Amino acid sequence: MKSVFHLAFHVTDLDQTRRFYGDVLGCEEGRSTETWVDFDFFGHQLSMHLGKPFETTRTGKVGDHMVMMPHLGAVLGLDDWLALAARLEAKGVAFDIPPVIRFAGQPGEQRTMFFFDPSGNPIEIKGFKDFDGLFAK
Repeated sequence: MKSVFHLAFHVTDLDQTRRFYGDVLGCEEGRSTETWVDFDFFGHQLSMHLGKPFETTRTGKVGDHMVMMPHLGAVLGLDDWLALAARLEAKGVAFDIPPVIRFAGQPGEQRTMFFFDPSGNPIEIKGFKDFDGLFAK
């Protein structure tokens, strides 16, 4: 069964959120009110509501990296991932983990990058040449 994922979480400023998710990431804005805004996040629905962002800690060991937990993200085809990485670099996004290849030559080989939205919410974007590797063991 395939479906669209929905995630709602807190942000501290809707104007900054609109600039980041819309202008920097290139996500299309959906519905909104004075206290929340929706975005099409690579085919999935994110709803950002004004409030205190969730607490995160650097406790996720993945390969050679300790990553922020929890985090949100998307998995893109490699060409789209490369284009987004270039866009983020051109927009001056500060990476927590710069674009890198993870698990090279192994099942599940992927590209990944981590960064934060303006409210401090950690985001990971993965890139796969072949989506069959997404759940490879």
